[in-house]
Amino acid sequence: MEELEIRGLRPGEEGQMDALLEREGLQRDGWLDYSAGAFDGGELVAAGSCAGNTLRCLAVDSRRRGEGILSRLVRHLIEVQYQRGNYHLFLYTKGAAAPQFEDLGFHEIARDGQRAVFLENRKTGFSDYLQSLQKETPAAPAAPQGAIVMNANPFTLGHQYLAEKAAAACGTLHLFVVSEDLSVFPAADRMELVKAGTAHLSNVVYHRTDSYLISRATFPSYFLKDGDQAALAQAQLDGAVFARIAGALGITLRFLGTEPTSHVTALYNQALAEVLPPAGVECRVLPRRELAEGPISASVVRQALKDGDWALAKRLVPPSTAAYLHSEKGQRVVTQLREMEQVNHH
Repeated sequence: MEELEIRGLRPGEEGQMDALLEREGLQRDGWLDYSAGAFDGGELVAAGSCAGNTLRCLAVDSRRRGEGILSRLVRHLIEVQYQRGNYHLFLYTKGAAAPQFEDLGFHEIARDGQRAVFLENRKTGFSDYLQSLQKETPAAPAAPQGAIVMNANPFTLGHQYLAEKAAAACGTLHLFVVSEDLSVFPAADRMELVKAGTAHLSNVVYHRTDSYLISRATFPSYFLKDGDQAALAQAQLDGAVFARIAGALGITLRFLGTEPTSHVTALYNQALAEVLPPAGVECRVLPRRELAEGPISASVVRQALKDGDWALAKRLVPPSTAAYLHSEKGQRVVTQLREMEQVNHH
């Protein structure tokens, strides 16, 4: 093992990583910001990568398993993350591989049978997150308690309609806003827009998702090659995490909005409808609000802003979002949208 070299990939070596991932039934994730490999005499025998605060695309040549290569590679990636200031790390792996990562200091958060396991390197990370959610919740929340998880990129009349319908159907509505900063509208701004657009609802409690819901940690695209199977597996794991959150807060209703044009969203709703009821959480799918132009969608708003169609954008968002779009912060986002090739994501 002394001759084994662990280092970052050099230009032109990505092809070797892709070939190794292919042989081991994986594919390269689109989010990667650092990749490393274990080289034996110039041959790549293991590879792994970072994306934000996650470790991903970890693969060892099947002929070299059992030699401790994975442990050395993961320690290298952890060191890189620490040098970047990322100390709270997450990874997603197959069930059979979980014990190896537990030996390296990772702790299980949730799993989808043996197909997928979600882990973090802080023993009390998830329990600390649950405690923070409980502190944000009233001491005696009115029942039934319901929940929505939304990205709000940006907050539209469709989001507002979903929140209003959900709030009217429960005593306390927990509104989780995706807090990972991968959307064109910054996470802090999206939270402000959600709060402003739902300020007239008196029974709403607001929460951040951190890295535990709908994040790169729980939604890696590299894990399964079949798109539908990958989407279902990721959604089921996300549902398993939410089930633990629901149990800690006493949530018994999860509200979902339809997305007529999104096959992935339909699969996500399908997966949650399978995972959550056995955990005591009823799933209610509410029809998306529509205008003459069709279903209201944040992607349509982003496209309208990119195209300079302010009239359409304003018809699809509440006054609070419209005011933000004309603010200095909002104008910076609009400028970014106009420079993007396509805006139909996140």
